[in-house]
Amino acid sequence: MNSVIFVCLGNICRSPIAEGIAKKTVEQKALHVRVASAGTGGWHVGENPCVNSIKVAGKNGIDISSFVASRITKKELDEYEYIIALDESNYADLKQMGAKNLYKLGSFGYNNEDVPDPYFFNGFEGFDRVYEMIESCVSSMFEELA
Repeated sequence: MNSVIFVCLGNICRSPIAEGIAKKTVEQKALHVRVASAGTGGWHVGENPCVNSIKVAGKNGIDISSFVASRITKKELDEYEYIIALDESNYADLKQMGAKNLYKLGSFGYNNEDVPDPYFFNGFEGFDRVYEMIESCVSSMFEELA
C-alpha cells in the first residue's frame, strides 16, 4: 500500500478520525504510506474537524485539530491507490465519480457495515462508538492491504 484516502460526506467527523488513526498506524509501524481524507460534499471545505471528533481522537492520543476539510477531486481518485468510503452513500458517489480500488471501511472487520454518522446518535457516545469502529477497521485494513 502506497496511499489511501478516507472519504465521508463533509470531511469534518468520520474521515478525519480515520485519517488520524491511519497516520498514527503508519507512524507506529514505520510504513511509507500517504494518508489523507476528504468529503464528497463541499459544505465544510476549509473548516477544521468538529469539536467532538477532535475530542474523541484526542482522548485516544491523536491530534486532528489542525486537519482541514476538503472535497474529493477526480484527480485524487487517480492519485490514491485505495479509496475508502465510510458508508454506502459515499461509496455510491465515489463509484459514480469513477473511483477504482474503492472499498467501504466497514468491509475490513464490520461485515461491510456502514460507519454511521455520529450525529445520528444521542450525545457524545456516538463519537465513541464511531471511533471504535473506525479504529478496528483501519487496523484490519492495514493487515489486509499492506
